Parts: sequence; structure tokens; C-alpha cells
Amino acid sequence: MNKSLLLLLLPFLTTTVCAQKSAQAKQKNIIFILADDHRYDAMGFMKKNDWAETPNLDRLAREGKHLKNAFVSTALCSPSRASILTGQYAHKHTVVDNTAPEPSDIEYFPQLLQKANYQTAFFGKWHMGNDDDHPRKGFHHWEGLKGQGEYYNPSLNIDGQRIQFKDSTYVADLLTDHAIDWLNKRSKDKPFFVYLSHKGVHAPFQPAKRHNDRYKNKPVPLPPSYALTATDEYKKHNLPEWVKEQRHSWHGVDYMYHGQIDFDTFYRKYFETLLSVDESVGKVMDYLKANGLEENTMVIYMGDNGFSFGEHGLIDKRHAYEESMRVPLLIKYPAFVAAGSSTDAMVQNVDIAPTLLELAGVPIPKVMQGKSFLDVLKGTATQHKDKIFYEYYWEYAFPQTPTMFSIRTEQYKYIHYYGLWTQNELYDLKKDPNEMNNLIADPEYREISKQLSTQLFDWLEATGGMQIPLKRNDVPKFDNKFSKQY
Repeated sequence: MNKSLLLLLLPFLTTTVCAQKSAQAKQKNIIFILADDHRYDAMGFMKKNDWAETPNLDRLAREGKHLKNAFVSTALCSPSRASILTGQYAHKHTVVDNTAPEPSDIEYFPQLLQKANYQTAFFGKWHMGNDDDHPRKGFHHWEGLKGQGEYYNPSLNIDGQRIQFKDSTYVADLLTDHAIDWLNKRSKDKPFFVYLSHKGVHAPFQPAKRHNDRYKNKPVPLPPSYALTATDEYKKHNLPEWVKEQRHSWHGVDYMYHGQIDFDTFYRKYFETLLSVDESVGKVMDYLKANGLEENTMVIYMGDNGFSFGEHGLIDKRHAYEESMRVPLLIKYPAFVAAGSSTDAMVQNVDIAPTLLELAGVPIPKVMQGKSFLDVLKGTATQHKDKIFYEYYWEYAFPQTPTMFSIRTEQYKYIHYYGLWTQNELYDLKKDPNEMNNLIADPEYREISKQLSTQLFDWLEATGGMQIPLKRNDVPKFDNKFSKQY
């Protein structure tokens, strides 16, 4: 090209490049990273123990906002994931447990992003509709694990074709690499939404080989309530009988997974398995920075539910204690989220969909029961909700945990058990953060428990939750007390 022609075209070329950069800068990209069974305090900067490491989650907290009071509305994989995607409570979307089918008319927020010109992609564990891994609506590109998936040598349903991976392929690495590969190949003139859904850290824990035995022989701390149900001491604290009974079950510390693993090994393997999820977060953030996408991409990290490490003598989730229903939530978005900030505002998984839709400029459907907390992220609001609600429905496969409903405010938590002859629970979370002293029978708190119970059932009634879903009794019992009985 001669010099005269170049000078003639230079203004046009400059304008075109600037326009392209401006258009890209206006794109509000989203990467949502979901971990399985990651409890709210299992991050290095939370100092749960002296040795656990999550350097990339720590970095995400430094560069973004830590939402310290994030909760799920059901502490179970499928219901929680459905609530994230629909902005609805389990009794509304009806995916009430891990075997409930997805309704044919269910709408996920990525479908709305697609209509708003977003490119959307899913990678990892879907776990709704039981083991079905077929591509779901709302995603232009799909890579799904079958059921819980496998840590090593997993198979992926990639846009309808199942591919088996070998050679010691580790699932967190595979999903992350494929997500980044898709980002490299995407159309650069459209905003994107990536849903990176990890298998980790679901039991049985299998860390990547490079992390195996990283924490071998490290000391394992026990929570203050660990021994409460080991003797009749629990009666002095007014804890329900079912909690003591569960101690010697699949989800109890004295017979965990029917004796397949000891507590200390279980605890250490959890944190070793978490390391690969943490590395995934680092790879994603490094990619965004290296490709000039850091400023206009919201990165969200969340757990689908919490996890117990011996509190009240329990492991797993499902129940309404803090360690089960509370999750990590870290959000980075340099455009308006202050680096290194945090908030005490209470938010829930049902609030994710409306928040992301508002960010994308998409109208929030009235059918969504959550509400956007974008103002909390911007720092223009310090509160979001004055109460949150929780529900869990009894499962035939895990009968040791009853149907329960709960309401939590900044100070109190009320737990109501349905269909079980037992005490309900009331805790003053400011005086008793470990939920060790049930106040339900204390006359001094009678009016508070009455008010909370009324608000809880008002919520259920107003949101269409006054019914109990039933399942057929068509397989023998799995529990250790009545095994193989119908």
C-alpha cells in the first residue's frame, strides 16, 4: 500500500478499530463457576484451619467482592442448581430432589441471554433429570457429565455425542481447558456467558494426582458441636432426636458412608480435591487478563450447597444448619465491584438469575422469585433481604434427614420439621453461632418463634409451597437400620 493511500485510509481504519474496541468494552460478559459441596468457610483466607490453600479463590476475593452471607434455598445438588438457573424456589420449579425430572416448560436464564444475543456454553455437572447428560436448552455449546460424573477419565456429552476421555484425564482440568478453548473460538463481536460447573468437591473425594496426599498427616480440627450427640448431652441442649440418630448413619460421623472411610482422611481428601477447582479459577482469571477481557467480564464463584464436617455429629448437607445452607460467593467485575470489598448482606441462589439478567440489560421475568442484588455489588446498598427461606424434602434413598422448612434473619433461625414427632429449633445466631443451644422451649423466646413460624408459612402459602411432593416406594431401603426393607 502506497503512503498516500495509507494516509487516506488511516482515519477510517482508526475509527473502525476504535469502534470495535468500544463495542467489545460495552459487552457485559459473564463466567459463572459452580463448585459442588463447597462450604462457605473452606477457603484459605477464611482460616478454617492452618494448612488449607486456595490461592486463586483468595485472589478472586482480593480483586472482587466477598458476599459473606450467601445461602442456598435447598442444600442439595439438583434443587439448588435448578434454583440458580430459574430464580425460583424448589417447590416452584419442582426439581425437589436429585431424581425429580425437569419440567418440560421450565425456563432457564441462559435462554433469555441467548435472546439478548449472548453466546452461551455449559461445561460440567448438570445433575438435573438424574443421570441424563443430553444438551439442555439455553446453551449454544454443551459439554455435560453423566450424573455425578467421574473424577478420572470422565465421559462428556459434547453437543449430543458422548466422548470417553482416557490417559488419566482429570475432570477439573478437562472442563477448564475446554471452556477456555471455546472462549478462544467464540465470535468476538457478541457477549458471552460461560457456565463452568465442577464435579469437585463431591464425595467420594479423588484429588488430582499432583495433589494426592498434599495434606497427609495434617491435624484435623473438630467443631465445637462435634461431640454433642455422642452421649445424652444433646438433651441438655434441646437438640432433636433425629440429629443424634443420624450420627450413626451414612451421613453421620460414627458410621459415615457405612464405614467406608474415616473422618480424618475424609476431611483431608476434601481439601486436596478442592485444589484443582481452585486452580481452575486461576486459569480462567489468567485467560481473561491475557486476552483483554478482565474489565468487562463478571466472574462469579459459588458453591451449590454447603457441607458438614462433624457439626452436630453430621457430615454431608441437606439440613438447615449454617454449614449446610451457607455457601462461598465471590464476584469480580472491575467496572463497578470494588476490589477487596465484602458485604454482610444476605443473598440466595434464587437471586443469581435476576442479578445476571439485570447486568445484561435483560428484563427479569415476573415468575422469578429471587431479586437482583446488583446494587449490593455496586456498593449502593448494604442490605438485600431481611430474611431468607429454606426447604428440604425427605428423600427415600436418605431417610435419616426429615422434611424441613426454615427461616433465617440476621439474628435468628427457626427450623420447622414436618411429619416428624420432634422438637423444632430456634437459634440466636449472634449469641450462638455454632447452633448448639435450641431455644424453642424457652418461654422468653416463645413470641419470636411464633412470629418466625408465621412468616415461614406465610412465605410458603404466598409462593405456592403448601404441598409435599411424594415419590413411589419402589426400591428397597438403603439405610443401615432397615436395609432392604420396603
